[in-house]
Amino acid sequence: MNLREKVAQLPTQPGVYLYKDAQGKILYVGKANNLRSRVRSYFNEDRLAEAKTGSLISEARDIHFIQVDNNKEALALENNLIKQYKPRFNVLLRDDKTYPYVKLTNEKYPRVYVTRRILNDGAGYYGPYFPGNLAHRLVHFIHRHFKVPSCKIDLNRKHTHPCLQYHIHRCLGPCASGLTTDEAYADAVRDVRLFLEGRHRDLAEELEDRMQVASEEMRFEEAASLRNLITTVREMDQKQKMAAVEGEDIDIFAYHAEPPLVAVNLFHLRKGKIVDRREFFWEDQENFDVAEFFEALLKQVYLNSQYIPATIHVPADFEQREELEEFLSELRGRKVEILTPQRGTKKALLGLVEMNAKNSFDQRFRVMRPSSKAIGEALQDALNLAEPPRRIECFDISHIQGTDKVASMVVWEDGRMKKSDYRKFIIRTVIGNDDFASMREVIRRRYSKLQEEKKPFPGLVLVDGGLGQLHAAAEVLEDLGITYQPLASIAKREEWIYVYGQEDEPIVLEKFSPILHLVQTIRDEAHRFAVTFHRTRRNAQRLTSELHNVPGIGPKSVEKLLRTFGSLERVRASSKEELAKVVGMACANRLAAYFAANPGSPLVQLENALQAGEQTG
Repeated sequence: MNLREKVAQLPTQPGVYLYKDAQGKILYVGKANNLRSRVRSYFNEDRLAEAKTGSLISEARDIHFIQVDNNKEALALENNLIKQYKPRFNVLLRDDKTYPYVKLTNEKYPRVYVTRRILNDGAGYYGPYFPGNLAHRLVHFIHRHFKVPSCKIDLNRKHTHPCLQYHIHRCLGPCASGLTTDEAYADAVRDVRLFLEGRHRDLAEELEDRMQVASEEMRFEEAASLRNLITTVREMDQKQKMAAVEGEDIDIFAYHAEPPLVAVNLFHLRKGKIVDRREFFWEDQENFDVAEFFEALLKQVYLNSQYIPATIHVPADFEQREELEEFLSELRGRKVEILTPQRGTKKALLGLVEMNAKNSFDQRFRVMRPSSKAIGEALQDALNLAEPPRRIECFDISHIQGTDKVASMVVWEDGRMKKSDYRKFIIRTVIGNDDFASMREVIRRRYSKLQEEKKPFPGLVLVDGGLGQLHAAAEVLEDLGITYQPLASIAKREEWIYVYGQEDEPIVLEKFSPILHLVQTIRDEAHRFAVTFHRTRRNAQRLTSELHNVPGIGPKSVEKLLRTFGSLERVRASSKEELAKVVGMACANRLAAYFAANPGSPLVQLENALQAGEQTG
């Protein structure tokens, strides 16, 4: 049965259809109010003449369908199947970035974290927050004022002493006995919940009651602290009221396309103010159709989103706009409009976003050099950091089967590699092949020295390797009391980036992402620097170890030979006259006699083999 015959047997109800190739791979996923009518339209002459439709039908060998009860179910199912199978002929949202939430865990002693993944684990999730670093700032505020931590210590058992966070007054210390009570911790968690829910007035009233009690019981220091917190909460409540009357929540999409290359910018307006910008890029849009493109893009952006704005502006109307509006309104619980502005302020805003999309296109596809500030902000956004890193210090370990262990540190600062700050380390305390222990040693040496000298720390510490190297570095920093140092690792095989504190959500960047390329460049430079140092040190040891065996050749003569020739091979290859110029004729004669009497050396055997190969070749 050919495709046309199968199409004639499709039902006339709503559903999703899937085109498959000869190997059964899904080529395209679509939805329809009437499956038979919609799929039959692909075989009209006008549509077959279109490059995309013609290519799809020529490759398709089978068609499957899933019938559903209504159009809304079809819309949701289509979106889920596109995300699951990533069909080649669909417009795919390649940037899968999500905005951060603040997570209040569901434990005996709840903790707060910044996360981009919402799980069905009973925890409370608040957000999303624009821009991304706002979530980190809120969590730091919670640490400072409510003393609910983000630590990874097992709070289900008691420890002998609290960590540094307790001593710097950013945690109540539930991990150690006698520092707080279950009731006090529960009060703090309730305050955090009210704060994250935006119930600032209720929070202020509860804090006032507690301040009054503390004052009556002559706990004046605690009462003063509560008074200051009440002032801060009331100020935040006032700002929230002012923002609420300044404007509405709007998302604005615009694009710049030179097929097959497309750049899209999405601006988030919250309470009438631009709070964040998002970029998307495609390199495979040979047959770019604006309406079809944005219809597919909006489905993928919003159908699985936790937050949907009241208004979405797009540069072109599309066929399923009303259906999508209705579905998004149900998800949001209030009316959602998808508009294409034609005049006035809204049209001007669309033009602003379009101009930024053009700039994004140029920076990505015309290889314009972005400013160091732009690079830092892109790094901050990609790695979910609290602030843009101006300086990155990257570490790598090098050895051969646990011998001659060395490490390197390279520095990226203000958009370029800063070679004057590179450092080499000889691993001294580790026996055998243990990269984790080697990483711990070098991290401890580097940052304990910075602590002693009271020098500033980098915006990001990057280690070459996976979770093992990341946790080894984190363990040392915590031992040193350095708890707010951004730390990440890049794994060689998958090129996944792990950010400490977010290990469950590795950052997987596109292979052509400039941020991934930058991180790889820094990592590769650390590797090159480590390998070069290791090779130099190994060659020097081989040179000195063998030359020290030559009778009559002292340490100073060996040092001269090392400084002049650099390797054992070059010493062997030199003539007596060349050696005599460095260490004198007597030493040159001793060296020549030693080399002649020890032809069994592996290096001599290699040289003889190479010479034999040259003679017979």
